[in-house]
Amino acid sequence: MTYYVYILSNSTNVTIYTGVTNDLVRRVYEHRHEQDPNSFTARYGVHKLVYFEETSDVRAAIEREKQIKSWSRAKKNKLIEKKNPRWADLYETILP
Repeated sequence: MTYYVYILSNSTNVTIYTGVTNDLVRRVYEHRHEQDPNSFTARYGVHKLVYFEETSDVRAAIEREKQIKSWSRAKKNKLIEKKNPRWADLYETILP
């Protein structure tokens, strides 16, 4: 099985959210369609997929999520910009 660590952003790239999932398409869809209207991503309009990485090790994915969450915002920005310098929405690139 594949696990994903991902980062979402709002439209102005001010607010970001880091998560982990085993189904990236489904999970981003849930965020975009505000399946949980009380969630952080729904409250702050965080729907744009700006970064993701994958692994086959669930423990590694969870540890990586924790690691990224502990970083400064500047370090998170550098991680995103290394793979996605324009902060483009990557959702269309992951659709089957």
